[in-house]
Amino acid sequence: METIYVAGGCLWGVQYFFKEIPGIISTEAGRANGSSNILDGEYDGYAECVKLVFDSSICSTKDILAYLFEIIDPYSLDKQGFDVGKKYRTGIYSTSEKHLIEARDFLSQRKDKDKIVVEVMPLSNYIKSADEHQDHLDRFPEDFSYCHLDSDLMNKYRN
Repeated sequence: METIYVAGGCLWGVQYFFKEIPGIISTEAGRANGSSNILDGEYDGYAECVKLVFDSSICSTKDILAYLFEIIDPYSLDKQGFDVGKKYRTGIYSTSEKHLIEARDFLSQRKDKDKIVVEVMPLSNYIKSADEHQDHLDRFPEDFSYCHLDSDLMNKYRN
């Protein structure tokens, strides 16, 4: 099992989407790569992200990145859909240098690489989101309209 963290705007939709990808063992909504000081419940500079535990014999890092690029606008800085702000930036984070190298290689091979604003960084200051944010769209499907992901795309891999 391996672990990588992906940021793609609102974490509810990102978690919902990745839960159904073959080889993804578990998902967890959280925040990453912000200041270690949390003031008044605000996550200063953190990116909304999803922790993915995956079986690399079924789903590779490259596969995960290809799936991520299906659901994000990689050219949009600090904005996905209607969500605007630094916490909605796109990113790939890991404690594994291998994953970071694979992510940089994935981005460098794209024809549009000079336009991409997806950050690739070591993971720091990860915080699990409150229980109310875990699997949110499974419990409140009416909130699909809030999420920047198209519902057909979000259900593309669901059984």
